[in-house]
Amino acid sequence: MDKSLSALPFEPTQDIPASVENPRAGVSYPEFKKYTYFSRTAGRDTPVNILLPNDIKRGERLPVLYVLHGYFDNEDWLARDCVGIRHILTNLCLDGEAERMAVVLPYIYCSKDMPAVTGMNLKNSLNYDNFINDLLTDLMPFVEKSFPVKNGRENTAITGFSMGGRESLFIGFKHPELFGYVGAVCPAPGLVEIPNNADHPGQMTEAEMRFDGVAPKRMFISASDSDSVVGLFPKSYHDILEGNGVAHVWQILHGCRHDHTSVRPHLYNYFRAVFR
Repeated sequence: MDKSLSALPFEPTQDIPASVENPRAGVSYPEFKKYTYFSRTAGRDTPVNILLPNDIKRGERLPVLYVLHGYFDNEDWLARDCVGIRHILTNLCLDGEAERMAVVLPYIYCSKDMPAVTGMNLKNSLNYDNFINDLLTDLMPFVEKSFPVKNGRENTAITGFSMGGRESLFIGFKHPELFGYVGAVCPAPGLVEIPNNADHPGQMTEAEMRFDGVAPKRMFISASDSDSVVGLFPKSYHDILEGNGVAHVWQILHGCRHDHTSVRPHLYNYFRAVFR
């Protein structure tokens, strides 16, 4: 981690305490619930998993965190107990180390012609890139209308894994007025052009990876030194941000894989960093 860029009140770690990671006796943990909303962007009903605390009080409104899945996955991948969102977040809230929040796990493959991914290529990647339109036009209005959540950038965060991490960074750069907190774990290649690779023309240029006006309160990128899938691409994003003078937290996870073993520690730190 580049400590000079960190505004965190804690030192990020990949070691999650057992008292946070595991269910506690006598605690009623919330469950993810499946909903659907109509996406005008995709032209279909679209599933989304949403986690709310069990004990929401009358009149209480919550900040909201959007967490985006990776290539070939769906809204259920991050809801699994091996990822641990409902246990880790609830225990952190009980310990006063995280704010109570709503967690939204959307289906981010967005196409009017293709209901699901068919391969790893530019055509399919563009459908993931199209999620930015679904999020702003369809999903966020649905969440803000249907659930007790706050709006405003100070109450809205986004992060994601792999392709979801690439999309969360893209969305954060394109709409800093909407997202006060931006994160990514093991973000996939293609946010910027990969030379001589037709499948990765880039969503934006390196020069565009900066904030000329309003910037997120915190930007957080995690990467594993044992990731054989995205390799050094997360570090390339870190290097671009450093070169552009973009304040961010950079965390290297040791020995984690390109799966939930990287997502868990990233979210453990991210939960403690947002809305605080």
